[in-house]
Amino acid sequence: MDDDVFRALADPTRRSLLDELFKEDGQTLSALEERLPMTRFGVMKHLKVLEEAHLVTTRKRGREKLHFLNPVPIRLVHDRWVSKYAEPWAAALSDLKDRMETPMEKVFEIYIKTTPERLWEAITDGNIRAHYQFGMTATLGVDPYVKVNHPAPPGELLSGRR
Repeated sequence: MDDDVFRALADPTRRSLLDELFKEDGQTLSALEERLPMTRFGVMKHLKVLEEAHLVTTRKRGREKLHFLNPVPIRLVHDRWVSKYAEPWAAALSDLKDRMETPMEKVFEIYIKTTPERLWEAITDGNIRAHYQFGMTATLGVDPYVKVNHPAPPGELLSGRR
């Protein structure tokens, strides 16, 4: 069964179909066809592969055939390939990826004329970094948490003004 799921998920068009069903479950073939730049026959072919992998289930409603996303096979693959010990790490990395790929409201750019070694030191040395992070420092420990130290009392701005 895993092979069918991997084969179905390997194609970007089939993943797009699953995304469309995630957005709005229970769609007809015509509705899905409108959302993708391909023929009706092409959509039918991809839906057949998804149904064979049990990623899509169907129900008849009158003359219409409705298509529904079935996430269970993906969860079964996840449970098999991601151990209960690795799951917290995988979830944390997935969360980090989502946070980092979220568009930033502000983007700053500066060109620094220096050597790669000095730039790396400025990025990784906490004492140096504290100068351009408003005095804040981050300390990494053995546990999965980061301790952040802020020099200003709660509610007080770093400049001393309120």
